[in-house]
Order: sequence, then structure tokens, then C-alpha cells
Amino acid sequence: MSNEVSENCFSDWNGREAAAELMIPIIGRLYRRNNVVTSVYGRAIINQSVIGLLKSHRFVRQVEEKELSVHDTYAVLMVLDSLELGRARIDIGKLAVRFAEQASGVSLEDFIKAELADVVGQYDSSAESKESKDVVLYGFGRIGRLLARILIEKAGGGENLRLRAIVVRDGGAENDLEKRASLLRRDSVHGSFEGTITVDSENNLLIANGTSIQVIYSKGPDQVDYTKYGIKDALVIDNTGIWRDEAGLGLHLKSKGVAKVLLTAPGKGDIKNIVYGINNNQILDSDTILSAASCTTNAITPVLKAIDDKFDVIDGHVETVHSYTNDQNLIDNYHKGSRRGRSAPLNMVITETGAAKAVSKALPKMEGRLTGNAIRVPTPNVSMAILNLNLTAKSSVEEVNTHLRNISLHSELQKQIDFVNSEEVVSTDFVGSRRAGIVDARATIVSGNRLVLYVWYDNEFGYSAQVVRVANQMVGINYPCFPKADK
Repeated sequence: MSNEVSENCFSDWNGREAAAELMIPIIGRLYRRNNVVTSVYGRAIINQSVIGLLKSHRFVRQVEEKELSVHDTYAVLMVLDSLELGRARIDIGKLAVRFAEQASGVSLEDFIKAELADVVGQYDSSAESKESKDVVLYGFGRIGRLLARILIEKAGGGENLRLRAIVVRDGGAENDLEKRASLLRRDSVHGSFEGTITVDSENNLLIANGTSIQVIYSKGPDQVDYTKYGIKDALVIDNTGIWRDEAGLGLHLKSKGVAKVLLTAPGKGDIKNIVYGINNNQILDSDTILSAASCTTNAITPVLKAIDDKFDVIDGHVETVHSYTNDQNLIDNYHKGSRRGRSAPLNMVITETGAAKAVSKALPKMEGRLTGNAIRVPTPNVSMAILNLNLTAKSSVEEVNTHLRNISLHSELQKQIDFVNSEEVVSTDFVGSRRAGIVDARATIVSGNRLVLYVWYDNEFGYSAQVVRVANQMVGINYPCFPKADK
């Protein structure tokens, strides 16, 4: 490499770094003042570092076959900052690309005003517009702590879900509060908490990034008076998995200060199982108990819908290769379930899954069309669903992948389906993914009307993101999204 080329590369990098540095205060101001959540091709950029912003832009090469210029998105942010926007979710990457492709001589400001017409000039500084909705986490295990991380991260933008309390079993250890804080602060899979956590032992509080979280010890879901802690009309997210029917979950509603309950497991009986993006239109204001289904159901249902809408699925089989969970034993020991008593870190364990049948609760057209099984494997997180489907019409790898790529970028399922086109990715590359599932394009197989799809999913974080989406709708928090997705 010549010295001139080397200097040009370094100069270009410095220029991009400088633009990213200028973006950070605008991103923060839009979020905290206007309640505007910005992203680049579906990846949130709030609280990102300079390198994080540049990597978000670099990612666009995978889906648009060209790198997105940070100078273009900086120009978009400058315009957004001047428009007195109401609350919204805005993908500045897609706006920049759409402007380059469609503007036809129109100025960037006029283009953005037209695209965001519904929220331009809608900024509301009143206290009522900033009021948050109280949330209680009942249980503080793997999903509970990840939900806490997401809720704390999203607490800074005005009207939002506000984590007010966590409830754990009565009779904890003497240093119980410190142990809970430590588990939130450090995670062997997802890394360190982004921020600061302090413990107020006198008041039984965890204070995370300024959010005061009451720790409540209770013997049961109907044994708490939340109003004593200033909590009212709360949404309780039950992530214990102990109560899964209406009678059990209904106990929460007997506690003062509780308005609604959301279960982070498949619900039994007549409880609606909601997969956000698929059947969340079934959520009614009158619903007091809902389920967010399972991680696997959330991962496969959006992809199945996308395939069925275009190619018409006759039938198929779903095999989930799932990381082990707390339900399994560390070493061989008694377990009431078949095979699950054997050591999780040492064995692949065949077990059952209800995900294939559960799909039909969110997508009734799939009733009776799918079989399913599961293999638990010695990894702590990130799973894979293998969809072996028979289609009505013949297709090709190119046609299927192009369709799913477009769905992941430009449809109403863009928050549920991600798309990766790399020969090098492995499971750990998807730790922390907030999509319900990620289609591995290089693994797609098509033979006539037979299709095999490989869908990765972070069975902890991706699922938790889906739970939060359901929770937002249950309490009436709605953000218009721009640019508007294709139907």
C-alpha cells in the first residue's frame, strides 16, 4: 500500500469519526427531549459510542450492498433536530438511502418533512406527555434481569414503561439485595450492565442509571400492596413460569395497584398467546391477562408467516436446536421430565417442544400443518430453528432469500425478522440480537417445492425485546415508525 493510499484511508476514518461525534448529542437530545428513538436499519443508536455508530453504518453493506455514509445520516439528524418532532421511532439510515434514491431534486429538509408529516411540529412539553407507565417484574431470573436491562435503558425518553419494582420470594439471604444487584450488574452471557448500579439497603432499593427499583419480598402474587410504594395501575410481568393459567395469574390482580398481567411463557386455557408483529392486533384495552408465548414461537412464527404469504405452506416440521436452560441439571440428577435429568453441559438432549403447535394460536392458518421436536445442546444462549417446509409452488434459493431480505428491511415484520448473509457467522454472533429470529441466508436450501430454512434466535434477549413490545401495547404506548413500512 502506498503512503498516499494509507493517508487517504486514515483521513477518511478521521472524518467519519468526527461526524459520528457530532451525531451523539443530537441523538441524545432527540430521545430525551422529543422522545424520538433513532436507529440505523433497525439497530438502535441511542447511547452508542462513536465506534458503535460507525459499525451500525458498516452493517448496511450486508443488506444494501454498499456502506451507508455517516455524513448522510448526520445531515438527516440535523434536519430532525430542527422540526419540533413528536414522539416517534425514526430510522435515519433508511431515510438517508430513500432520499438518495427518490428525492429527484427535492431538498433534504422538504423530503423529511413530507416523510414525517404526521409528527412534524407535534412536540409536547407538558407534564402529561411525559408520564410513564408503572411496571413490576415478578421474578428476577434470566428473563427478568434482561427485561430490567431493557426497561432501564428505555427509561430516559418521556412517556414510556417505567420499572418500579421487582418481586422475589420471601426470606432471602442476609446480603440478598447485594446479590441481586450483582446478578444485574454482571452477566456471563450478555456482559456487563451498561451504566451504574447502587444499593440502598435501608429502603430496599436498587438504583440503576437513576431508576429507583423497589425490591419487594413476597410469599405470593396476591400478597403485595404496591400502592404502599406509590405504584399504581401497574403492569406485572410474571417471568417465574409458576402460574400459567387464568386462575393462577389472576392472583396478581388481587394485589392493590395492579391493572394487568403479562406472562413470559406460553399461557394455558383461554389466555391469548401474543407474538408481537403477528397477532398483537388481538390485544384489547379490556384484556387484563396475556401471554407473550415462548421464545421459539416468537422466532419461527414471523418467518412462517412471511413464507406462507408468498409461497403457501402445505405442511412441515420444526426442529429447534436450543441452548440449555435453568430447568436442566448441571450434572446428572433426578428430573421429572424425560432425559432432562442428564447433565446439560455434557449432552445433547432430545426433548419435546410445543412451539410447532403453539404457532397456530398466533397464526391459525398453520393449525395441524406443523410437527416439532427439540434438541437441547451444551451452549448457554442462542438457539436455532430448522424449518423443513413443503410449499405449494416451486421456488429457488435466490427467490426465497430475496423475499425474506425485503421483509426484514421494509415490512411490518422488520422488528421481528433479521437477515444475515455471511458464511462465517456462528451462534455467539447473535448474542444480544433484539429481533425475534435471524434468517441465515447462506444455509437456505430449496429443492423444487421443498424449503429448508435456518433461523437463529437469542432465546433470552430477542425474546425479552418481544415481551417489551407486547407490554408497550398493553399499556397504550405507541410510537409511529418512519419511514413507514410496506404492508
